[in-house]
Amino acid sequence: MLKQFNQAYANDALKTAVYGASPVGIVVMLYEGAIKAVSSAGLAIDAGHFEEKARMITKAVDILEGLRIALDLDVGSDAAVNLNDLYVYMKLRLAKASLKNDKEILQEVRELLETILPAWQQVDRPQAAAQPEQGR
Repeated sequence: MLKQFNQAYANDALKTAVYGASPVGIVVMLYEGAIKAVSSAGLAIDAGHFEEKARMITKAVDILEGLRIALDLDVGSDAAVNLNDLYVYMKLRLAKASLKNDKEILQEVRELLETILPAWQQVDRPQAAAQPEQGR
């Protein structure tokens, strides 16, 4: 019962965070989710929980694909093209990590995500500051 309550609370907290977030804020949350999933996959390998590893890698791949298809490649910006290529690369690396239970590849992908995340967080800061506080 407590586990169900905690899950319901987590779902409500997530919904609240998503509804209150800017589009860039959602990208930040997706990056954080991908980093967490990749980290969890590594822990699952250590514990010999290979179904959990596969589930976490699939989650990270799904997040990366969502980020990739959200890119506006029609505009033709170098940033969008580069991000598209990077997302494809990370998805391929995650597939290899899954097949080989390779924690070094997982670490590589995590480091790539962690390198890019601060840039998205920086872009989100001015938007977050510009939003009026709710409840006042």
